[in-house]
This record gives sequence, C-alpha cells and structure tokens, in this order.
Amino acid sequence: MKLCYGRTSPFSRKVRVAAIECGLADRIELVTTGTMGKFPDPQLVAVNPLAKVPALVTDNGDTLFDSRVIVEYLDSLHAGAPLIPPPGPLRWRALRRQSLGDGLMEALIFLVYAVRRPDGESTTAHIMDRQRDRVERCLDVLDAQCDAMQAEGATIGCITIGCAIGWLDFRYPEWGWRAERPSLAAWYATFAKRPSMIQTAPT
Repeated sequence: MKLCYGRTSPFSRKVRVAAIECGLADRIELVTTGTMGKFPDPQLVAVNPLAKVPALVTDNGDTLFDSRVIVEYLDSLHAGAPLIPPPGPLRWRALRRQSLGDGLMEALIFLVYAVRRPDGESTTAHIMDRQRDRVERCLDVLDAQCDAMQAEGATIGCITIGCAIGWLDFRYPEWGWRAERPSLAAWYATFAKRPSMIQTAPT
C-alpha cells in the first residue's frame, strides 16, 4: 500500500498511528506530498481529486481518502484489538471522540492557515475568536472524560485526540492548556509515550 501524507498533518499522523497500532506499518510505503503550494501536487491529485492528505492506495490499486475511511479500512486488515469497537456503547463513544478530535484539528488548522494568508487578505477577529473558543471547549470536555479515555486504551477516538493535542503542542507551544486541565495533561503525557505516537511525532 502507499500512503500520501503530509509530514506535519495531524490527519496523516492519525492514519500512521493507526497503521502502527494495527501492525500494518511495514506494509505501507510513505509518500510525502505537498499541500501548501499555489498549485496542487499532481501526485496527490492522482490519488485524491480533493488534493488533501491523507490518501491511501490499497494493494489492489483502489484509492481511499479521508482519514476516517482509511482508518476503517486498516482496521479491517488485522486480527488484533479493533481501533473501532464493535456495535455498542464503546463504539459510539470512540466515534464521538474521533469527531471531537477531528473538529479540534480543523479549528487549529484554520488558525494556522489564517495567519499565513497572502498580504492584503485578513481573517476577521471574531472568526479567529470563534475557532479559539472551539479549541478551549473541546479541551474542557476532554478534561472531564479522561477516566473513560484511560480505560479505552488505543481506540480511534483516543488516537485522534492524542494526535490533535500533539498538533496543538507542535503549532502552539505557548497555548498553556495544561494549567487548567490537569487530568487531560496527565492522560496525554501517558498516551504520548506509546511507540506509535513517538514514531510519528511531527518535527
């Protein structure tokens, strides 16, 4: 398989962590693709017409995108503990956490792109504030859910949350989110030590 990914993309990292947790990393060739240029990377467009990472080419030549679809596919290829639990309460909690983590990533990515806009373009303050508020609300909710997250281990929900917080630290080391959220800080300190997280940390 081939994975078109971005070196610092949190959604790409989510897929890479999932691949390691599923024991499939050695079956995947990593293909670095650019997403920030004026024109889309032709290599990426050939796999995903949306020109977004991550995108996966399977063993039989099919293409899959976005991170949710790719993770579900990878989860179907191994016999270990599933990243997406079977139908029942655990499944819905894991998927809900995945949605929360994806939303957290999207809000943070918006903030990064907003300050990189060309000269003469600006993002209004209230839109920036709305994204920051989303980040803060997500962190507050997660701080209250840490006991359940600790018990879940490496579900897709916890993987997504871990990658989102890792990207927050990577892009905004000055955010200072830990002071008011000690439970979340403790959970992340432990989760970040998983080999899958260490191997995929953005640099």
